[in-house]
Amino acid sequence: MSGGLIDYRNGIYAFDAGYVRPLLAAIHLIESEGRAAFVDTANFEVMPQALAALAARGLGPESVDYVILTHIHLDHAGGAGVMMEAFPNAKLVVHPRGARHMIEPSKLMAGVEGVYGQERARRMYGKLIPIAAERIIEAHDNTVLKLGSRELLCIDAPGHARHHIAIVDRQTSGIFTGDTFGISYRELDVSGRPLIFPSSTPIQFDPDEMRASILRILSFNPEAVYLTHFSRLAPPAELGRKVLALLDQYVAIALAASEDEDKTARIRENLTTLLLKEAHAHGCRLSDAEILDIWHLDLELNAQGLAYWLEVQETA
Repeated sequence: MSGGLIDYRNGIYAFDAGYVRPLLAAIHLIESEGRAAFVDTANFEVMPQALAALAARGLGPESVDYVILTHIHLDHAGGAGVMMEAFPNAKLVVHPRGARHMIEPSKLMAGVEGVYGQERARRMYGKLIPIAAERIIEAHDNTVLKLGSRELLCIDAPGHARHHIAIVDRQTSGIFTGDTFGISYRELDVSGRPLIFPSSTPIQFDPDEMRASILRILSFNPEAVYLTHFSRLAPPAELGRKVLALLDQYVAIALAASEDEDKTARIRENLTTLLLKEAHAHGCRLSDAEILDIWHLDLELNAQGLAYWLEVQETA
């Protein structure tokens, strides 16, 4: 590790974005023949860490060819504007459904304010900077990006959001999965074994699409997956099966709350019980209070997403 940069010894690096708390959001740097790409951006405060990561590799801002967004939720895309201002040669790579929101981000910000409240949203994400359309590459399914001698394959990966992609590094067979493959915080590792769970954030969570996306990711037989929350997991196959099993339990929890007046509260309660049970079975040494302090935002957002999905099912 150099200057906060995690070196995976394969041209892939990670650093902590410093978003909200330590070890919440990882940003990945891919390097090939002196050219660089960032995967995800966290928020507007990211630039000191991003520039330090480049400097640790002997690179400057002009070396960046791509800023790639797995999706446009602002813990992944909130720093896109400041990065694009700082990196003069970079193209922003984003799902076609997300491109217009990077060009004109007012609706995106309004949606985030609806989830977090205006004051908190603006404190977390500042003012979103629009990005010129001519600097954007819309990553349709199977779009290939050239980075030095590497090829990066962009694939559709809905389930967490309809504007989600995953990025396959053909050189290593590693895949950058954003939130589609789940969330796994390093504080909950036990003897190097990660604890992973699905992310059902509102408002586009779809369990069937998530299942299909996870199976597609696993079909590449990846040597590792690189999660935004938080970084490299290997080998992925068993972890993918675990996420799929928990996904079924998420759906069951949502359906069981269908008659409740406050669906979100009941789902949050039962989701908390499920995931604490998973943490105990995993051998996690943290207290329940410490675990819930790490998970509190995820539990709230996952419950909201499941409740919204349930409402959609009931009105379909």
